[in-house]
Amino acid sequence: MVKAIRKAVFPVAGLGTRFLPATKAMPKEMLPIVDKPLIQYAVEEAREAGIEEIIFVTGRGKTVLLDHFDRSFELERVLHERGKADALTEMAEWMPKPGQISSTRQQQPLGLGHAVWCARNFIADEPFAVLLADDLILAQPGCLSQMVEVYSKVGGNVVAAEDVPREKTNRYGILDVVEDDGRLARAKGLVEKPDPSQAPSTLSIIGRYLLQPQVFGHLARQERGAGDEIQLTDAMAKTIGDIPFHGLRFDGRRFDCGSKLGFVEANIAYALDREDLKDGVGRILKKYS
Repeated sequence: MVKAIRKAVFPVAGLGTRFLPATKAMPKEMLPIVDKPLIQYAVEEAREAGIEEIIFVTGRGKTVLLDHFDRSFELERVLHERGKADALTEMAEWMPKPGQISSTRQQQPLGLGHAVWCARNFIADEPFAVLLADDLILAQPGCLSQMVEVYSKVGGNVVAAEDVPREKTNRYGILDVVEDDGRLARAKGLVEKPDPSQAPSTLSIIGRYLLQPQVFGHLARQERGAGDEIQLTDAMAKTIGDIPFHGLRFDGRRFDCGSKLGFVEANIAYALDREDLKDGVGRILKKYS
């Protein structure tokens, strides 16, 4: 029997320079998709999958992100006085319980692997999840829930994966696949941002990971990889052979909200997915088509 995944790490220390000036004073993870910030979608996905403890790896200027998951007594009082019972109930439903949120700082931008390593003392010797809020996934059940179900059967390390055009393999971590049934692929290796001519496949890792704690031993060596950064994929690759490694083609639609076009597309898709907005948004889109 595999050990349950109870903890999740959210690396949120990035500066979000692609979205300046909007992110000059606001974390990119707080940018809204319709009426909810990116980070809230990721946290709700984690909680749906059974995550009990949430660890934010933050940087300077991220206080508002932590405040979002704290109570606002002034707002609650105003909503109560104005009879906004539905808003109060909705806010209470997604608010984490006391003690479920922790945070630590990544003082230097040394890469995703370094950000995950910064959370090592919160994770200790447990398996854990990593979620990148930039990768927004519209799915039911959520992507992480799908991964947890697979993990319960195969154990080891499991990552969310999707096929990309070969010319774009230099943007992703790419799996070196040894077995593939069309949904679940077993990997014998992985390469971070390979040249398309040298990519072992076109199956890319996206921002959802279920990892065993042994990865911290490799991250602790602080070895630099692609981009002169400490890469999480490099550390994961070194566990292969000792720990099973699988990539899951999840059911759902992924939006790269680290890019402006992906962010705009996500807003449209999520609005069209809502009964209260889809008709109005459809009419707006026809005006500009």
